[in-house]
Amino acid sequence: MPLFDVYPLYDITPVRAKGVHVYDKNRKKYLDLYGGHAVISIGHQHPVYNRRLKKQISRIGFYSNAIQNPLQTQLADEIEVQSGCDGYQLFMCSSGAEANENALKLASFYTGKSKIVAFKNAFHGRTSAAVAATDTPKIIAPLNAQQEVVFLEFGDEEGLEKTLRKEDVCTVIIEAIQGVGGLDMPTQKFMKRIEKLCIEHKACLIADEVQSGFGRSGKFFAFQHYDITPNIISMAKGMGNGFPVGGILVHPKIKPWHGMLGTTFGGNHLACQASLAVLEVLKKKNLITHAATLGDAFMTRAKNIHGVKNVKGRGLMLGLEFDFEVGELRKKLIYEHRIFTGGSSNKNLLRILPPLTIQQKHLSQFFDALQKSL
Repeated sequence: MPLFDVYPLYDITPVRAKGVHVYDKNRKKYLDLYGGHAVISIGHQHPVYNRRLKKQISRIGFYSNAIQNPLQTQLADEIEVQSGCDGYQLFMCSSGAEANENALKLASFYTGKSKIVAFKNAFHGRTSAAVAATDTPKIIAPLNAQQEVVFLEFGDEEGLEKTLRKEDVCTVIIEAIQGVGGLDMPTQKFMKRIEKLCIEHKACLIADEVQSGFGRSGKFFAFQHYDITPNIISMAKGMGNGFPVGGILVHPKIKPWHGMLGTTFGGNHLACQASLAVLEVLKKKNLITHAATLGDAFMTRAKNIHGVKNVKGRGLMLGLEFDFEVGELRKKLIYEHRIFTGGSSNKNLLRILPPLTIQQKHLSQFFDALQKSL
């Protein structure tokens, strides 16, 4: 039976990974500066991660949310401590799309309204409402297009106020650093304006932290660079270091009722242990500060690379923008220098999303390879 052919594939077959490196079937070693779409947060095969999962699977790996699971409470408490999101409530699921789908649904429940405000170049997932709020028309099926979504430019205060004034918007959903869209960021002024207008017009503010959360931006969540308080925070990717786990944090003023949200696999024992392992390593190794420090060093060095038009992002969520499409450059980096990097909907942007355990010597290896490839 053939696979349903929806992914363009590089001719590389990884069979093993360790730390910030991946090894293929021919024993070739690759530097991983992409982390499988920002998923690998504490490095491949981290001993804390492996130990927690092995110990848990020898006891119980899964049961439904119909029973008590103290690991969920433990995880919620640790997220609260490390993120500083005091009083928020945790609902767990299994992916970023599912997190955003539940965030959007919850916002509609809470406000009694249905219209969504999202932003140009946004990417929020591939499920029903999440993909409707994603600014990529070719992946929106007619079924998804039934959702009512208004797309605005970052900084369009007039358009935002005009749309919210109609009082039919349930939520404004925003990435503090756009991921797939190309690492664009709103200004401080615009983020504060969004928060103010959402309060005035009784709309929920959703911070999509699926890619930027769990320390990648140099703070626990990227929205924390802006001093705002979202109603709902979605998260996934780096939350589980490769194990499928996602979730939303819900502001205490939003009250739950039984059956409001649900999931089969979300919050299972293994998922909780995977995320607890990530949090343990983030804290012990001070990886959030490390991400901020390396990010600053990267940006300083990148500005001196010939051909780099713009350096974007924060922490270890970074992008190099050129005045040409980077598809061939990525191939050179993979096949000639054995370095994984990422692309985006901005075809001129090279994305850098390494494990947060990356070191300066690895970034130097990348810059040396980049200069040889340009």
